[in-house]
This record gives sequence, C-alpha cells and structure tokens, in this order.
Amino acid sequence: MSETTYPVAAVAWLVGTDQKSVLEIGAGDGALTGQLVALGHDVHATDSSAAAVERLAELHPGVRTSAATAERLPNLDASVDVVVARNFHTYDEEAALTEFSRVLRPGGHVAVVIETLDTKIPWVRKFARLLGDETAAPETPDSIVQSTKFGFVDADSFRHWTTVHRDGLCALALLDPRVATMDAAAKERLLDDVRALYDDYGRGPDGMQLPQIAHCFRAGVIEHPWSVPPRDGADGEADPAQPAGEHDDDDGLLIDFR
Repeated sequence: MSETTYPVAAVAWLVGTDQKSVLEIGAGDGALTGQLVALGHDVHATDSSAAAVERLAELHPGVRTSAATAERLPNLDASVDVVVARNFHTYDEEAALTEFSRVLRPGGHVAVVIETLDTKIPWVRKFARLLGDETAAPETPDSIVQSTKFGFVDADSFRHWTTVHRDGLCALALLDPRVATMDAAAKERLLDDVRALYDDYGRGPDGMQLPQIAHCFRAGVIEHPWSVPPRDGADGEADPAQPAGEHDDDDGLLIDFR
C-alpha cells in the first residue's frame, strides 16, 4: 500500500486557508481528506467505491461520506464552497463539470489535482518507461478552459513524496490507463517487471520514496442569472429519493440574504 501526503501549501492553494464547506470527489485512501480536516474545513468525502467509503468512515469517523460518482452527486444545489477532484481525467468531464457547477455556491470554485511521476529520479524513470513512456506535465484541462460554467483557470504544481512498498508499486502501475487496456497476460508480465524493479532498488519492509508532482488547477464557478438559490437541507444533502437538481413544487424558493 502507499501513504500519500500532499504539501500543506498545495492543499491550502487548492481550497484556501479560511474554513469552507468542501466536497471531495474520489477520496480513495482518505489521505487528502485528513489534510482537509486538519486545516479546519467541513468535509464531505465521496468515492464511487462502496468499500472505499467504508474505509473512509473508519479512518475519519467525524466526516460525512457518500458512495457517489462525479457525474451524479447527492448534494443540494448551491450547497458547498469548494469541489476538490482528484484524477479528473478519469471522469466524464463535461458531465462532472455540470454537477460541480450545480452544487457550488456563488463565489465557490472547483479544484482539480492531476498527479504525475517525477522522472528526474533514475528508478522512477525506469518505472515510467515500463508503463509506456516518461510522464509529461499535463496541460490545463481543456474541458474547464472551454466551459461556460467556470471562469479563468489558475494553475500551480507541488512536488511531494509517497511511501510505496512492492504491492503498492504494482497497484500504482495498475491505475495507469494504458495498463488498464492490456490483456491479463500482458498485465502479469508488466507486474513481474515492476516487482523486479522494486527488488533491485527497494528497501524491503521500509519501502521506497516515490517522488510525484501534484499539478493543481482551480476555477471559480460562474453565477448565472437563472441559478437556483440554495435551499435549506440536512448537511446540504439532497433527498436520495429525489433526482439531483429537482425539488418539490410546494417547497418554494428560500433566498439566502447572507
């Protein structure tokens, strides 16, 4: 397994330093969740995997958790200040951005993190070559740049280290989209090569320090004149029996004058 820790400066850049209501997409191992909580934010962590959500609830018992996808969120309209999404390229980006803009309050923003390997280290360069090629820095997601729902996109990058063991390095390889398309035999050959690489460079039970770069992007939501005002609700979450973005006619509109 791996233990990911982002620089505090990166988390602060993504979300801000003042307390906010943060919706985390694809929380996974919960490492970023813990850092967001440590900075004082009110966090709602989601993941598409029910098993991951169970682990999140165990790791962070005071944090709201939901099994949900980026393309269909359980939150009410205009109910959160920031949406943080890791691995944005793995989602249906247009559908996800539509949902993000729906749940964000006026003045809120989306923050996206895309991680790449830092191939300046020789063994990491070899690992990247096993996966297909050396990793290039990602460009600003075009779907956000072209979106009419979000404004100008800011960008920054932060180097950080992840402790990986033999199995964790194999798991990381399997997350690569190029590896996902391989047949079973090709995957197993690749994993044999990854294991051999770890054995050549590894430190056994102590693991290895894998340098990565967190490429961060953020963009403010554009408030349209037809935006639906926020509505009161328990913890800012929608009624699960009611489709996202739809409300009972007799509820009326509640205007927030804050």
